[in-house]
Amino acid sequence: MSWTEVVIEVAREHAEALSDALMEAGALSVSVEDADEGTDQEKPLFGEPGMVPTEAAWEHSRVVALTDLDADQAVIVAEAAQAIGLATPPQFTTRNVADEDWVRKTQSQFEPIHIGKNIWVVPSWHDAPDPDALILELDPGLAFGTGSHPTTRLCMEWLEANPAPGKTVLDYGCGSGILAMVARKLGAGSVSGVDIDPQAIESARDNAERNHCEIDYYLPEDFAQSAHADERFDIVVANILSSPLKLMAPMLSGRVAPGGSLVLSGVLARQAEEVAQAYAPFIKLSVWAELDGWVALHGQLQQGS
Repeated sequence: MSWTEVVIEVAREHAEALSDALMEAGALSVSVEDADEGTDQEKPLFGEPGMVPTEAAWEHSRVVALTDLDADQAVIVAEAAQAIGLATPPQFTTRNVADEDWVRKTQSQFEPIHIGKNIWVVPSWHDAPDPDALILELDPGLAFGTGSHPTTRLCMEWLEANPAPGKTVLDYGCGSGILAMVARKLGAGSVSGVDIDPQAIESARDNAERNHCEIDYYLPEDFAQSAHADERFDIVVANILSSPLKLMAPMLSGRVAPGGSLVLSGVLARQAEEVAQAYAPFIKLSVWAELDGWVALHGQLQQGS
């Protein structure tokens, strides 16, 4: 089976509305791209992981709509233009899209990832390169954290360099649950994960089951009602973003047991000092490592605190 893509270049103020209208007019899917991609005017539309872009589209946007091969593309574009109040339908080009094994093509983009000294993150359709390594079977999904981002790598490398057999670990902002699983596979005793996203919690639980890891995952409100509600942990790791990390300084610091460690990432190198200052009243943090402009901060709570 084949399809036809309709390609329309529009101003930013029309991109989102036109996308919705094309779907209503019969398009199968719609995406918005930077029309200046590959030129000096190309502009990235993203910030830190998990942040929503402040703009919904590019100044010069390219709307790409997938349609059935036998659809009347001119009618679809005309209906969409009328629906959003454009006086005349925008000009468009078309291009054929041949049928492919999309699952296989998508899977081919994801290879096993080697992290630290002995950790491999392996998609389910690959064999582990080193069966004797610490293997995490993890498929790319909706929850953040597959080991590909520098912040996730930094936290995983810290956990590998500081194994804590039998100790308690809290992964706050757990996403896919990858950090909690690393801690568990490295011998940690009780491991808990918390995330505000129900879909992340569902994903983390599925991943833990697949990797034979006994981990408790909670939404914050459930965590507050759990047996861990007042617990202080030997290791607290939070890979989130600098702004929420600063706001959560009293709470996260209060979760660290005396003599325990706090590990933070999701922090750009230029943000390290201000994040450390937010935690200074509770625990002294310093940069443990840096990778591609991101840092992991680490500190140890003094005994008796």
